Amino acid sequence: MSACENKVANSNTRISLDSFEGLKSDHFALNSFRIRAEIDSCMAKDKDSLTTDYWVRRYYLNKNAFIWIDRHGLDARADTLLSWLRGVKEIGFSLRKFRVRQIERDLARVRLLRFDSINNINVVMGRLEYDLTKGYFRYAVGQRFGFMNPKYVLNRLDPIDTTLSDDPSKIKYYQLFDIPMEHASKRFYALALRKVARDSVTEFLREIQPANPFYKKLLHLLGQVRRKRERNLILCNMERCRWRLRDDPQRHQKYIVVNIPSFKLDAVDGSSDLTMRVGCGTSETKTPLLTSSIYRMDINPQWIIPKSIIKKNVARHAGQYAYFEKKRFFIEKGNQGECVDPRLVSKDMLLSPDYSVIQEGGKGNSLGRIIFRFRNNFSIYLHDTSSKDFFSKEDRGVSHGCIRVQKPFDLAVFLLDKKDSHKIEQISYSMSADVSSLQHHFDDQSVTDQNEERNKRENSLDHKLYVHSVKVKPAVPLYIIYYTLYPARDGQLVRYNDIYGYDDVILRFLKNYQ
Repeated sequence: MSACENKVANSNTRISLDSFEGLKSDHFALNSFRIRAEIDSCMAKDKDSLTTDYWVRRYYLNKNAFIWIDRHGLDARADTLLSWLRGVKEIGFSLRKFRVRQIERDLARVRLLRFDSINNINVVMGRLEYDLTKGYFRYAVGQRFGFMNPKYVLNRLDPIDTTLSDDPSKIKYYQLFDIPMEHASKRFYALALRKVARDSVTEFLREIQPANPFYKKLLHLLGQVRRKRERNLILCNMERCRWRLRDDPQRHQKYIVVNIPSFKLDAVDGSSDLTMRVGCGTSETKTPLLTSSIYRMDINPQWIIPKSIIKKNVARHAGQYAYFEKKRFFIEKGNQGECVDPRLVSKDMLLSPDYSVIQEGGKGNSLGRIIFRFRNNFSIYLHDTSSKDFFSKEDRGVSHGCIRVQKPFDLAVFLLDKKDSHKIEQISYSMSADVSSLQHHFDDQSVTDQNEERNKRENSLDHKLYVHSVKVKPAVPLYIIYYTLYPARDGQLVRYNDIYGYDDVILRFLKNYQ
């Protein structure tokens, strides 16, 4: 108990604010005006022109409140963000592009109070405020929606008319990407800011990570690969996995996927699947990427020839009856279906929107014996073909955008919800029936007499079995995608040629982060 009597007087009982006067220094005085002046300087020096960079600059140009600093300085939220930004190296990006090293140096200055005349506290705080926001927006938007917008980039790739190239504002492009997807909106940026204010940065950044299992597989593979070419292949397909599409095959039990670089179609129904080769658009007439649903199958379809093909291949044969007879083409005027004798049609008439050139359905038709219809903005379809030899080739970029399927009958059966034997027999009979009796013939008969004769000839068909069209109920989701590294049904990754050069386009954009 004697130890309790050995008390030492507390020398700090009479401390006041005056006692700290000697510690006061301009080096440690925060000044909001000087901080904003440094932010203005950062904006002036920042030449990056990505969408997220514009959002950062707009935020500070509008004199909004500081995000990361307050009158007390910085707190652990900056360290939390920094730990996530350090991870960009693992996804193939440069630390410099996310200001990681600069943030580390400036945080060290703040924590150790290592300020000087050049890097005074307000300069450092202003730079930290700007760099943290820039890195935060870049990372959050990129991981949540993708580091590039494919709808913007791919749809400004192939000009329709190069003669207008002197005036970029007038150039029109082929639409190559038409998949509904999410994009970073004003609401998302506001949400990101609220997460910082509520100290929920970790929770937020964890939630916005790509959820696609394929992405995680590619991320693991990236960590094992060192060769630049292989890494670039992985990076391009990782970026595709980041795009938040509004629909994907994993949400359905029954669906069809066409991966263009593979030149293959996979029809999946639970654990069963059907695979076949396909032909897609050439590099000049690319098949667009889209999602839709197959709702109908038309058998022995007529082919309404696009004006681009008429201009290139058909118009010069105007008036040549033998050419139109051999190709089984007929000409219609207006919307009433009035047939016109090809001997009476000029080149200008063929190119006019008032006339259509149509190929008869049946054997030899360019669409083959069956077409699978789905709604889209390009007038493209899945269909059979009369030229089947190309399926044995590796490069099957052969069409004007449509997709030609190797096993049309098998695909038709797959699309049926109920495998009704009578319906299957109808499809089989109709796809092989001789429908020449339905064709147009131009001789000395009047058009009216020809149509009457044509109606009589229809009696040669077995109308109990012949069908023109079969509805697909429920409609089957269709995904036309583009992956150059993609898992097969057994899970093994397969590499495909970049036939449209989209990987190069993605890589050029990703260089903004490398």
